[in-house]
Amino acid sequence: MDPVISIRNLNHYYGQGQLRKQVLYDITADIMPGEIVILTGPSGSGKTTLLTLSGALRSVEEGNMRVLGRELNGAGPETLVSIRENIGFIFQAHNLLDALTAGQNVEMSLGLDKSISKRASRKLSAQVLEAVGLGHRVDYYPEHLSGGQRQRVAIARALVRKPKIILADEPTAALDRKSGREVVELLQQLARQQGCAILLVTHDNRILDVADRILTLEDGRITSFAEGLAANAGHVLGAFAQLQRRGDLAKHVAGMSNKQFIDMLEHMTNEFEQFLRATDLGNREAVEALFDQIAAGVGEKIRLLLHADRCTLFLVDHARGELRSKVATGDPDKPLIIQIPITTGIAGQVARTGETLNVGDPYNHPAFNREVDNRTGYRTRNILCMPIFDRQKNLFAVAQLLNKLDAESFSESDESALKEFAELLGVMLESCGRIQSRGQTGAAA
Repeated sequence: MDPVISIRNLNHYYGQGQLRKQVLYDITADIMPGEIVILTGPSGSGKTTLLTLSGALRSVEEGNMRVLGRELNGAGPETLVSIRENIGFIFQAHNLLDALTAGQNVEMSLGLDKSISKRASRKLSAQVLEAVGLGHRVDYYPEHLSGGQRQRVAIARALVRKPKIILADEPTAALDRKSGREVVELLQQLARQQGCAILLVTHDNRILDVADRILTLEDGRITSFAEGLAANAGHVLGAFAQLQRRGDLAKHVAGMSNKQFIDMLEHMTNEFEQFLRATDLGNREAVEALFDQIAAGVGEKIRLLLHADRCTLFLVDHARGELRSKVATGDPDKPLIIQIPITTGIAGQVARTGETLNVGDPYNHPAFNREVDNRTGYRTRNILCMPIFDRQKNLFAVAQLLNKLDAESFSESDESALKEFAELLGVMLESCGRIQSRGQTGAAA
């Protein structure tokens, strides 16, 4: 799956000569189809500039920016217009024409498409206004609509052409809490139905939980994963703690290319320690919820890459003598919570010995524990189970793949691939374990 917006080493300047000032520095980022990305940061950090560059509203001066597969740097006017036709724009001031009704404002987006008749244009406009809850306000002028209703018209206008990208600049800034919440949830719902990506600039910390990812701009630079989350810890982590769309991050990670996935793992593992140091563990529940989502996404991607039916990541609790599943992927209905004694099962043996096991016929292996299969009705045909060590070389977790989908057993190349992932997973899962243990210590105190 290719990004709808791909940015590499982008720099941007305002002014000429001695007044020339750089406002964006070496920006690199990708936005995937169907993804909701929030761009946040202080005023003057370059958010709106980056948004307008992404929308082909400004010329790219230095670096590369590909939107819907086409390079903007050096692109001519016809190319820029063609790209903008596939983008829906939503602005803080909604930019409705007072002399036109709600329906006519929406119809404006269809005006350049000569293949749509006037009658069809009116029908489509009425349908999308109905979808945003304004079917009874089609013939109302903006002055007779509330602020929230005017912004709904702006959303309808942006969505009526079924764009592949939505760019929104502070869409809730002029709205009260209730109206702002309704607007972003509506935007989220309708955009997901149409499968388009959303890049949304905001200062509104109340809506951060709608995002799949949050990018933070500071002085024209995208800050790191750790810095961006830590800078918004009180709001971002609270949003993650209440996030109901737990499968969305996993879907996003599953759609990454292999290279994007490895790059993401390396980037995150390099910064988890910084994140933990910067984050107040008074938000432990929220931090743990965030790591759970990341672990679920990573586990799902490993399952897909190695063609396994299921992937389970266990944390090893030596004090209690048990393995506890941090994430079990592959069950479409609900997560599987597994707690087993360290003295039993294939995973238990790996946890005790620190050695990888590749078992082609588990029912004939002396260490195999049939209890989970008996309890769930699942039939385990083969297993690849591998220890995960922390940076002090202590075994603290186990990665287990079940049922190779296209072969009788897991191969040596599968073992090598899982070993590479296990090394990258080490820091991440170690962080999860530390959050839990520190939280439990605090609770006991």
